[in-house]
Amino acid sequence: MIRKPWLWLPPKAAHDVGPLALKIYSQFTEKTPPAWRSFLWRNLLFKNRVGIAGGVDKNGANLRAWWALGCGFVEVGTVTPKPQTANPGRIIDRHLPTHSLWNRMGFPSHGADEVLANLKAEEPFLTPVFVNIGKNRDTANEDAVEDYKFLIQRFAGVADAFVVNISSPNTKGLRDLQQRESLRALLAPLVDLSGKSATPVLVKLSPDMEEGAFRDSLLTTHDAGIDGFVLTNTTLSRVKDAPYPPEGGMSGSPLKELSLQALKTAHSALGSRREGKLLVSVGGVMTGDDVFERLSLGADLVQAYSALVLEGPGFFRRVARHPRARTMKEL
Repeated sequence: MIRKPWLWLPPKAAHDVGPLALKIYSQFTEKTPPAWRSFLWRNLLFKNRVGIAGGVDKNGANLRAWWALGCGFVEVGTVTPKPQTANPGRIIDRHLPTHSLWNRMGFPSHGADEVLANLKAEEPFLTPVFVNIGKNRDTANEDAVEDYKFLIQRFAGVADAFVVNISSPNTKGLRDLQQRESLRALLAPLVDLSGKSATPVLVKLSPDMEEGAFRDSLLTTHDAGIDGFVLTNTTLSRVKDAPYPPEGGMSGSPLKELSLQALKTAHSALGSRREGKLLVSVGGVMTGDDVFERLSLGADLVQAYSALVLEGPGFFRRVARHPRARTMKEL
C-alpha cells in the first residue's frame, strides 16, 4: 500500500491536481461536518472549531468538498479585485525532513467576479464562509484601501466575515500596511463600510514582527474597531537545512512556535479588550494535539494548511475523533 501517494509528485504538480483529487476523495466521506465543541459568534454557528486557512481554496471552487471533509468553517481566497496570475518562476516547494512548505505565489486569483459566482452557487452555506481579501499587486499601497473597499462591497451579503490580508510576504510592500499610521488609514473606512452590512472584519497579521511592533499592531487594529484576528501568516524566517530561497513564505512545523507566541501575545496584550473579539490561530497546526493546544491558549478557531498537504485531507475528521473533542448538540 502506497502511503501519501501525492508526495511522490513534484510539489507544483501535486498542487495543480489537488482540487480534482480533493473532490474525488470527498465523495467517499460523510457530507456534513461533524459537531464538536460547537461555537456561536456574531450569529454564526461553527459546528466545530477547525477550518482551512486562506490560500488553500483561492477561488472558492471546492466548498462542498471541504464540508464533506469535515471543516467547521472555510476561508476562501486571497481574492483580488481583478484576476491576476502567480508571481513568475518557482512558486511552491516542500521539504519533508523539516515538515515544511514554501510558497511565493503572490495572490493568484481568478478575481472577484468569478469567486463571487462560485460562492453564490453553493448558497445556503453549510458552515460560515470567510472571504480573505487582498489588493492587486499593481495597486500602490496608498491606493490599497480602494481595493479592499471594493471587495467588501462586492461580497456584502455573501461573505460571513472578511479577512483583511496585509501580511503576505509575497506581494511587494504589502506588510508595510501593518504599521500604525497605515493601519489606521486602511481599517477605519473598512470598518465603517462593513458595519453597514453587519459583516465582521478580521485582520491577518505577520509572525515576523518584533514583539513590541506586533503588540502595537494588535492594539491599533483593535482600536480601529476590527472584530478579530487571524494569527498568523507565513514567515520569512528559515530553519536549518530547508532548501528555500530568502524570499517567499515558509509554513508547516517550523512556523509553530512563532504562531503560538503570536497567540499568547495577543491574549495578553488585549486583556479585557479580548471579549467579543474572534481569535483564529493558524501556522504549524499539524496534529489534533496542536488544535487543542491552540484552543486551550485562548483561540476560538483553528486553521490548517500544511497539514492537509503533508498529512492528507482526512485531517479534519481525525481531529473530530481526538479524545479532547466533545460532541455537542447543535445550538
